[in-house]
Amino acid sequence: MTAFTIDLSPIARLNHSQFERLCAANPDIKFERTATGALVIMSPTGGETGRSNAELSADFVTWNRRTQLGVVFDSSTCFKLPGGGDRSPDVAWVEKSRWETLTPEQQRKFPPLCPDFVLELVSPSDNVNTVRAKMQEYLDSGLRLGWLIDPPTQQVEIYRPDQPVDVLAAPDELNGDPVLPGLVLSVAWLWRSPS
Repeated sequence: MTAFTIDLSPIARLNHSQFERLCAANPDIKFERTATGALVIMSPTGGETGRSNAELSADFVTWNRRTQLGVVFDSSTCFKLPGGGDRSPDVAWVEKSRWETLTPEQQRKFPPLCPDFVLELVSPSDNVNTVRAKMQEYLDSGLRLGWLIDPPTQQVEIYRPDQPVDVLAAPDELNGDPVLPGLVLSVAWLWRSPS
């Protein structure tokens, strides 16, 4: 997936309300907005990245249905982050009690909160430093746990508040405790060549 960032600051600062109207007027285009108000235009993912993202999402949905601890979101969900940005992680999870504090209207629109957990899957065309900056934006907005999975380098970066980023080389699995109790995500298949 290639993303293009447009710095609008020379002419305007795009706020949450304007961003929501822009998205509604252009439903076929996937946008994000950085904390500084820059507009990010996202292209669709390729087949391999889309397949991997679907597999990972399915594992989270299965775990969440079993535990009933929260709500899982796919990459089409945009969150209005407290730090100022509007972001769409590849997989997101919000603890049930936090989700239930939102009004029905807030749940229908871009939820005004940072997920408790996000997963970002790096595609071959992504700039990993841009994705790392996005992970930092989530942390600055209240993220409790984040996984940046980078199949091209066979690494996973673990993000937690007030801790250095933990980098794992080609792990077989990832453990979500204590934020995602009992979740053990198998990721060994990501390091193998597609068949």
